[in-house]
Amino acid sequence: MTFQEVQRLLHLMNVEMDQEYALSLFEAADTSRSGTLEGEEFVEFYKALTKRSEVQELFENFSADGQKLTLLEFVDFLREDQKERDHATDLALKLIDRYEPSDSGKLRHVLSMDGFLSYLCSRDGDIFNPDYLPIYQDMTQPLSHYFIHSSHNTYLVKDQLCGQSSVEGYIWALKRGCRCVEVDVWDGPNGEPIVYHGHTLTSRILFKDVLTTVAQYAFQASDYPVILSLENHCSWEQQHTMARHLTEILGEHLLSATLDPMLSTELPSPEELRRKILVKGKKLTLEVEMEDKEEELESELGTEAELEPKYHSETELHPRKNKKGKVALCPPFWPPICCQSVAQTVTHPVPLPSVSAGDQRSKPILCPDLSALVIYLQSVSFHSFTHSRENYHFYEMSSFSETKAKNLVKEAGNEFVQHNATHLSRVYPSGLRTDSSNYNPQELWNAGCQMVAMNMQTAGLEMDICDGLFQQNGACGYVLKPQFLCDPQSSFHPEKPLSPFKAQMLLVQVISGQKLPKVNETKEKSIVDPFVKVEIFGVRPDTTRQETNYVENNGFNPYWGQTLCFRILVPELAMVRFVVKDYNWKSRHDFIGQYTLPWSCMQQGYRHIHLLSKDGTSIRPASIFVYICIREDLES
Repeated sequence: MTFQEVQRLLHLMNVEMDQEYALSLFEAADTSRSGTLEGEEFVEFYKALTKRSEVQELFENFSADGQKLTLLEFVDFLREDQKERDHATDLALKLIDRYEPSDSGKLRHVLSMDGFLSYLCSRDGDIFNPDYLPIYQDMTQPLSHYFIHSSHNTYLVKDQLCGQSSVEGYIWALKRGCRCVEVDVWDGPNGEPIVYHGHTLTSRILFKDVLTTVAQYAFQASDYPVILSLENHCSWEQQHTMARHLTEILGEHLLSATLDPMLSTELPSPEELRRKILVKGKKLTLEVEMEDKEEELESELGTEAELEPKYHSETELHPRKNKKGKVALCPPFWPPICCQSVAQTVTHPVPLPSVSAGDQRSKPILCPDLSALVIYLQSVSFHSFTHSRENYHFYEMSSFSETKAKNLVKEAGNEFVQHNATHLSRVYPSGLRTDSSNYNPQELWNAGCQMVAMNMQTAGLEMDICDGLFQQNGACGYVLKPQFLCDPQSSFHPEKPLSPFKAQMLLVQVISGQKLPKVNETKEKSIVDPFVKVEIFGVRPDTTRQETNYVENNGFNPYWGQTLCFRILVPELAMVRFVVKDYNWKSRHDFIGQYTLPWSCMQQGYRHIHLLSKDGTSIRPASIFVYICIREDLES
């Protein structure tokens, strides 16, 4: 390889190097003085090119002889800089055995520069704490105590108006650990229910094909329960077919009866519901309610405002008194002792008295077979938090449009938190998001909303935050909420946060980058001018961002050496996003890569951040090297 060829290679590697410096590296490696690099000469040239001077300096700060780290020196580094205070000696021995390439070094319990760099670039040197990658949280608490990875209109793989409906949407979501998928079901030809986005030009797929796909992929990524959020728009006959398909296709995985026949006061836990599929939907009741005008408006806008069919039925009726003294229905799992005075049940529903011809809001009759499959997740209309407190039980849940939910967070944030401590809430994107764009889920997580449904087919900042939260805890789709979001008497207000702990300071020293990809692969001479932006997402006062300067013409090994400082009131809810962009003074900066993780999963010390692409896939070996320090804010 001639020097001219080496220069072209450097451009392809996304680095513009001073010609004299590049020539000096070339000549130093050309030991044969042939004017070309061959074999080992090129290896030496590449080593010189990729030398990490900032890591070498760090290594020499702890090494007495500059050649190796003794066991004691490495222990000091782990304790002082990496904040690995517990069992530092045992950890040092494990890391030396794992990353020191030399057998003699392993025997002597020392770490060479190559071993030190291998450690820093490894999973142990990653910013994400490896202790939080497997399932580490208590999975025996009620479902309402967890954030649940949720998908909106899962069957769509593109936009909401003309996009394709496909079972691939369910495969993609379930393989990513999603635990709540949506199924919009309508009457189809030949008596077979179909799934599509109603009143649009989206294509149709068979309901039974969706169930077959769910049965196959439900527990590939996680053993914890899958929730089918049913949007039922079918006639009585096709609802009966739906119930038959659910029972036959899902088989033993379908939860068709309660776990404990005794009186329950809270939802079961993910652990109790392992490998079970739950149906969320409407149930037959005795009360007839008029739906909110808002729900009617949302329905006309094409959102998923759920149909609220109310019917007289004597199927599985167990009368009870609610808190206002009105007769209502106990769920099918209520102890029979409370319903000794009930008349003998019949097998067919008795519809309400006929509706006048002018009433355009009449609804199809709900099939008892389908109603019976809704066990713990009964959909009900939301009126107010007071109404929910006085009338609804733990197994009754409401869905909210993003607009409604955000307004509730602002107007009654503390009541929303208390409500979500015992009841499940599902939030879905506005019907105006016809392009399948997303909203920021963090605003709803702050109020304890469990099922914040996302358009998972659309990559971007919002999905980065969602993926960042759910990568922890074995990527099982369930993340335990902070304790103050699980307390029915909580005083926490997401708009006026007072964390039970002191505010914390986050110092991020952005040191360097490695092997950043080109933004425009079609331009051979196009070299990026990278800069790093650090973003915090949490409660409103904590949401902020800062960025470094840009480094001109170097995507191979840019050096920044800049420190950014953040003050965080509620770290338990904070997400931290690192994004690398290509500076462009003429137009919008181009995206290079990002990585998002929960504050609670972040390791302190010198860490590498391995970047992800727009759709969340790895772009190794692209990374940035940072120093992280977290400390209490002494002024708080």
